[in-house]
Amino acid sequence: MDCPRLELDSVYHQADWVPLDDDAFAARVNSVISGDSWVIDGNYSAVRALVWERADTVVWLDLPRRTIMRRIVMRTLLRIGGRAELWNGNRERWRNFFTWDPAESVISYAWHSHGRHRARYAAAAADPANGHLEFIRLRSPAQVRRFLRASGSD
Repeated sequence: MDCPRLELDSVYHQADWVPLDDDAFAARVNSVISGDSWVIDGNYSAVRALVWERADTVVWLDLPRRTIMRRIVMRTLLRIGGRAELWNGNRERWRNFFTWDPAESVISYAWHSHGRHRARYAAAAADPANGHLEFIRLRSPAQVRRFLRASGSD
């Protein structure tokens, strides 16, 4: 899309998985969204209002839970097995794979938050306060592929 892109996880998760404090997080996000065009990748309540205030479009990946879980388990296994560095020297760990604590396991977090996120985004899309936003709700991998082809982002 030829514009700045910020992956929120890369900013929030500092070395040793220490979270960036909310003020510094908001300042980093603000530095990107102050421009004319940008893409923010992620979903953090600490900066959602900032981002949505300046955004014109929200692309909502509302994939079935089974699709999300299959992908997140495979992605996590590949990252652990390949010792892939994610952000700021951080790597996923086996102990996080085998815990059911959503604060420690991206798999558990995805499972427990799926319904909550779906309800939150449906309500946000219907909220007149977000009338300036176009919500693009993609419910299947095929819809995502079509969207990416149409936007020239694939």
